[in-house]
Amino acid sequence: MSLVKRCRHSRTGGLPTLLVGALALVTTLMGGPATAAEQGTLHELAAAQGKYFGSATDNPELPDAGYAAVLGSEFGQITPGNSMKWDTTEPAQGQFNFTKGDVITDFAQQHGQTVRGHTLVWHSQLPGWVGALPPAQVEAAMTNHVTEEATHYRGAVSAWDVVNEPFNEDGTFRTSPFYTAMGSDYIATALRAAHAADPDAKLYVNDYNIEGLGAKSDAMYALVSELLDEGVPLDGVGMQAHLAVQYGFPYQMQANMQRFADLGLDVAVTELDVRMQLPADSTKAATQSSYYRQVTEACLAVERCVGITVWDYTDKYSWVPSTFPGQGAANLYDENLLPKPAYSAVRTALGGDDNGGEGGEPGALKAQYRSSDSSSGDNQIKPGLQLVNTGDTAADLSDVTVRYWFSSDNGASTYGTWCDWSPIGCSTVTHRVAAASTPKAGADHYLEVGFTGGGLAPGATTGEIQLRLSKTDWSNFDESDDYSHGSGTSYADADRITVYVGGELVWGIEP
Repeated sequence: MSLVKRCRHSRTGGLPTLLVGALALVTTLMGGPATAAEQGTLHELAAAQGKYFGSATDNPELPDAGYAAVLGSEFGQITPGNSMKWDTTEPAQGQFNFTKGDVITDFAQQHGQTVRGHTLVWHSQLPGWVGALPPAQVEAAMTNHVTEEATHYRGAVSAWDVVNEPFNEDGTFRTSPFYTAMGSDYIATALRAAHAADPDAKLYVNDYNIEGLGAKSDAMYALVSELLDEGVPLDGVGMQAHLAVQYGFPYQMQANMQRFADLGLDVAVTELDVRMQLPADSTKAATQSSYYRQVTEACLAVERCVGITVWDYTDKYSWVPSTFPGQGAANLYDENLLPKPAYSAVRTALGGDDNGGEGGEPGALKAQYRSSDSSSGDNQIKPGLQLVNTGDTAADLSDVTVRYWFSSDNGASTYGTWCDWSPIGCSTVTHRVAAASTPKAGADHYLEVGFTGGGLAPGATTGEIQLRLSKTDWSNFDESDDYSHGSGTSYADADRITVYVGGELVWGIEP
């Protein structure tokens, strides 16, 4: 997947003073977020696991009192989306303006939050004068910029994305005024300058599409290994994690995090969101919830993954629609500042109550069935199955199995199984035949269906999963007495098909 990230540019204009009392009032009045906070915020749940949970923000959003109330109460860390970037802080050479960034750090201090500085050196959002410099003057200008900004925020910023997005998709270094002037040495130079200016801040190199194993993450691994070998001050790697449901989940994300941790580096998920093609629907929302859950679980599984920051928490202020036309709905909260199923998925992954934000019971699944074959005596069994989430929170399909019970009759004892079609993709559906541990008449075997991943949003259905099985000698079955067999050709609830979550029976009656 190719992803070019362009964050929202800050709008001009002053920022009205935020009144703490007004924020407290709004927090009390906003039932959804206040309820979630009473049950333990995302940050509190993460802190109990030794992590943080944060959100990006930006100056034009803070006058929105409802937004600011949730930002200040739900999250323990904030990242300024634009107000610490070069075009804002040094628009003319040697003329620094930290006013907008100071608003962010002041907000964080008032709410007991840490701040991740973003970003000191980046190829984008540079004022024109940087690109116009003769190459021989770039290093001095870069070092001065890093020194001035890191010094100004010393003590107010706990970590810096010192260098942002140094790589192309194929793992080669991205062209920028800094790379043109200094080659890859600019990265070490920037890190040394940042450390000299603020020895206590954690220093990171940050990039997108390095969440899973691949050429770009390999290039990052090689870079940071070299920097460490040379004694360059570096504390961690930032994985942005701008994901999309249509592109699949990053390959072996946890293993990738772990290999950086094994170098002695921290890992942070710095800009998490999960966009989709609009309009949103329950299937996309379920996949989105699964992705958020999997990122959270990967971070929890790696001791040196220090925390997760979402790239703003609400669709109301998402950068996605303006950058990817036709896409959006990428965040944990909707445009009305209400938690979405993805929020509940993160809460559950963090060890929180199952009904955070939305209420209800996850995994409240039922099976529906229809017969896809009018003959009960031929050489194939063709059940049509679908799952329905009757609960109020998303169900994790990777924990779900479904059993269709049948009798083997005479003939071969080995079987072939197939998924012919499903709207969720047959590649996500697993299937096998197993012998019943306690054979019964009409149920000495079962077809077990599972899922490689994904989720099922509240009220959603997987849609039809068209399945087939046969004996390897293609001898006939007699389905007339099979425990799960029915003759209905329209989907209906089927309590003789059993559903399990984590191995526990949640639907149906076993034979």
